[in-house]
Formats: sequence, structure tokens, C-alpha cells
Amino acid sequence: MPDPSSRRRLLQLAFGLAAAGLSSPALAQTRRRAAPLPLVVLDPGHGGKDPGTIGVTGTHEKRITLAAATELKRVLERTGRCRVAMTRSRDAFIPLDGRVEFARKRDAALFVSLHADSAPGARGASVYTLSDRASDSLSAGLAKRENQADLRGGLRLPPVSPEVERILFSLVRQETRAGSDRMASSVVRALGGEVPLLPNTHRQAAFAVLKAPEIPSVLVEMGFLSDRRDEAALKQPAHRAKVARALAQGIHGWLARA
Repeated sequence: MPDPSSRRRLLQLAFGLAAAGLSSPALAQTRRRAAPLPLVVLDPGHGGKDPGTIGVTGTHEKRITLAAATELKRVLERTGRCRVAMTRSRDAFIPLDGRVEFARKRDAALFVSLHADSAPGARGASVYTLSDRASDSLSAGLAKRENQADLRGGLRLPPVSPEVERILFSLVRQETRAGSDRMASSVVRALGGEVPLLPNTHRQAAFAVLKAPEIPSVLVEMGFLSDRRDEAALKQPAHRAKVARALAQGIHGWLARA
């Protein structure tokens, strides 16, 4: 197994990340000294020509995720314990790799993607971390659906070789999976006292938006718009505020241990 510096150079070569602005360790350390508060990147799912799931009464997922992320940003910034940036702050289409690079170029400490998807019979919030093998069929289906967002936006991404995929997953497992799992556990604990949860709340699947190799990342399904009860709740600002407070608690708990 190559040492960490060798793995980093290999990943740079494989994906052209050096040209995309991947920071060196020395530069990252300088930036952290200049901006001591950790940066949390919030990613409101979908947007623009990609509405995401359309709920049983016509609610667009892209609007729910943006409203929830905006509220979460407000709650986090009010505490003064971290900086916050959003991959989108309006109804705009952002490709999946663009969302990941947004966080990487800013040396984010944490990446949180917000969704409210569709899954027949499913109800309640759940949290997902990256794995090359889905923990269950529901997670596999959600990952497949979310990973098609670029196609709905009119993009065609170049194929990635199996060798590069293996390198990427190896790096993710070694460098960020533990941090992502801790974040998922923190969020599940915080959500559990506030909103209904999907059974086996922490799940895993190959979500493309979670593939930043050096940033702990989670995808939060705040509920399912395919369920009338979840949809009705997520349309209410008071419920979204409750979700935001719980997520902020989970994020702060993770940051305290990071």
C-alpha cells in the first residue's frame, strides 16, 4: 500500500486535481491559520433544470433542500463556531463534481448534502455515507437516482477507469470514512429526538456527491417527498427549523471531536 504522500500524488495525476486547485499540506496549514474557524459546506440537492423528486402534492425537492440549507446556515452562523458556505444559494443547476470541487477548493472541514428523495413505503430522516457497496437495496436505489442528476442537467461526464475508481475508494476508506461515520452517528443522535427516523438510520451507498477523498461527507435525507406525511412536514418552515437545529447540534458535536 503506498504511503499517504504517494497516494495523494497518484490521485492528483488520476483526476487532474492539481490543476483544479488541490491545496498542498503547507498551503492548507497556512489557510487554517488565517481562518481558524472550520468551514462547513452545505449542499442543497438538485436545482435549476433538475427539480429532484416531485412530491405527491407537487412539491419540488430542489426548493425544500434550498430552504432547509438556508435555515441551517443561519443557525450555524449564529453560534459563531464555524464558517458556512453553500454550493448554491439560488435555483441553479450545479453538476455533482462541481459540488465536490466547491468544497475541496475551499479546504472544507465537512460536507453535508441535503435531500428529500422518493422511495415507495419509506418515511423518516436518514443519513448516508460513502461505500462502494450499498448497505441495502433502498440505499443503492437512492444513490443511483441521485447520481443521475448530471444526466438530467444535460451533462455527459467522461468515463472513469476501474483502476481509478479503486484508488478513489481506497483513499476514501482510509482517509475520510471514519470521520464521515462519526458525523453520521452524531447527526442520527441529534435527529432522533426531533423527527421520525427511517429504520437503520445510518446507511451506506456509492453517492457521487460524497466522493471528496479528504473531506468527511454525509448525505442527509430529511424525509421522503413520496410520503404524504414527510412532504407535509417538510413544507412547513417550523419543521425545517427543527431539522436545522438538530443538524446543527450534530455538526457541532462532530466539530468538537474532529
